[in-house]
Amino acid sequence: MSAPPSSGAWRCALREGEETFHAIFGRDEELSASAPGRVNLIGEHTDYNEGFVLPIAIPQRTTVRLARRDDRLVRVWSANTGRVRAAIRTFELGHEALAQAWVDYVQGVTWALREEGCAIGGVDVAVASDVPLGSGLSSSAALEVGVLRALSAAFSLELDGSTIARLAHRAETGFVGVPVGVMDQMASSLASEDAALFIDTRTLAFEHVPLPASAQLLVINSGITHAHAGGEYRTRRSECEAAARALGLRALRDADRQRLTEVLLPEPLNRRARHVVTEDDRVLEMRAALLAGDLATAGALMNDSHRSMSEDFEVSTPEVDVLVRMAQAQEGVFGARMTGGGFGGCIVALCAHGTARDAGARALRAYTAETGRAGRLLIPEA
Repeated sequence: MSAPPSSGAWRCALREGEETFHAIFGRDEELSASAPGRVNLIGEHTDYNEGFVLPIAIPQRTTVRLARRDDRLVRVWSANTGRVRAAIRTFELGHEALAQAWVDYVQGVTWALREEGCAIGGVDVAVASDVPLGSGLSSSAALEVGVLRALSAAFSLELDGSTIARLAHRAETGFVGVPVGVMDQMASSLASEDAALFIDTRTLAFEHVPLPASAQLLVINSGITHAHAGGEYRTRRSECEAAARALGLRALRDADRQRLTEVLLPEPLNRRARHVVTEDDRVLEMRAALLAGDLATAGALMNDSHRSMSEDFEVSTPEVDVLVRMAQAQEGVFGARMTGGGFGGCIVALCAHGTARDAGARALRAYTAETGRAGRLLIPEA
């Protein structure tokens, strides 16, 4: 399996230290695979509530280069965390154990494959990525999916995209222990850059929704990193589960606005449930708006989504709110919102085609002037 154009991070590693696969492991690679990060256009914190989401793949990717071994060892090196042999992490298949480090996502993949009954042998793996870490763009899912694609090719597992997404999700939740929904892995495995991926996370049915030719996406990194394993993300999920129980429902996917008026939930469960219920509605409306080429409506839905995430779900930060406001104020921008699990990371904006780069540059200047933070234009690249 050959990779699409590899990441700048990998090229940077080669240029600065000549860390070729052979230099790292003493032999040549056999194959490579890659997987993209994703940006979620709308539908935040709805996936673990069995609702609807609408992500799209981004140009930034994680590239995995691999060679098989004749034993049960897995040796992993990352261009993003260290140099050559000092950065190699090693574990044995069947003896995966949490190391509280990035290698746990690779261990989670081999653990999930064993749980699935898929036979693999030892491998040497080199990883490089230009998906920013802690930015809400699914760097962990890109790593999991990239490793699964490489292992599937190396050991003739013939895993399809949906199976890869399911196994990657199992690795992250069942082994690493991060309570994410399935959106990230499905997007990294199944989405493309020119069409959003509408997903019903209860049934895992999905549909590609083309991005109108008159539209362009803008993604800006706030410069504030986040971590899904942190307590606030877990708290939001437990609050949603508590709200569903109080409503007598399997999941908040089954609630509607009328039900929320009939059962008076306590604070903050009422606001958490209101966000999920209205966000599910917004995803369905956004899908229809994109199919109709109605960018004004799509942008307004993104604005409403951010307001709900900031006020009802309380997963934004003051700095991210400023960045969203600055983006929303720019000419050519139909709407903007934070994207990802929250507490930092990136924002995404829907723009008229050809306007995103200038709008992003203006928004960044205003953001830095007000907050002192140095954000970064990711899409389109500055």
